[in-house]
Amino acid sequence: MEIEETNQTSKNGMIEQTTPIKNALHNIHCLNIFGQIEGHNILPPNTKATRYEEILPTLIEIEENKDIEGLLMLINTVGGDVEAGLAIAEVVASMSKPTVSIVLGGGHSIGVPLAVSTDYSFIVPSATMTIHPIRTNGLVIGAIQTYEYFNKVQDRVVSFVSKNSKITKRKLLNLMVATGIIANDVGTILFGEEAVKCRLIDNVGGISNAISKLYSLIEEKI
Repeated sequence: MEIEETNQTSKNGMIEQTTPIKNALHNIHCLNIFGQIEGHNILPPNTKATRYEEILPTLIEIEENKDIEGLLMLINTVGGDVEAGLAIAEVVASMSKPTVSIVLGGGHSIGVPLAVSTDYSFIVPSATMTIHPIRTNGLVIGAIQTYEYFNKVQDRVVSFVSKNSKITKRKLLNLMVATGIIANDVGTILFGEEAVKCRLIDNVGGISNAISKLYSLIEEKI
């Protein structure tokens, strides 16, 4: 197996990595979605982040590169900017090449749409996913228009997740507004098998399962 690392130095000096993997079976590309999803506002220098302005061109390159046959997306994120996360998820969902995701550690908040954006999704047994209503930090205008705006943003997320997974909108909304599970907040924390049981994620498995599934999707497409 031949692994070629492509390193990109981000603005704060941290290293973002995507990795083309070549072997005797199929050429796949490994994409990392780690840390916090950064949007239009730059995060503090000591915050590990995934930047959508770096990820989106990489996804286009993967789609257009004839030597790459499939995408494996590794996810371990606390969430972050909703619009940036949805932008990445929409591009992945619209790719013509086979795609597989695997949640490692956590796929929280806007990490949920990212996890289900691929053709098939895995989660390791110890990983967790936090599902909660759309929210924001800082000062907001306490008006009905603000509520309507958040409601529309949340509907975008719910619609995308239900469209790209097997969970129903009703079930997803019930998980979002559940009480008594998260201290001082509403929402639900799902462990690996629970995420599969509620049909949010396709299967529990590790890296070998994810790669094998990606190979099978590539072979079906050929």
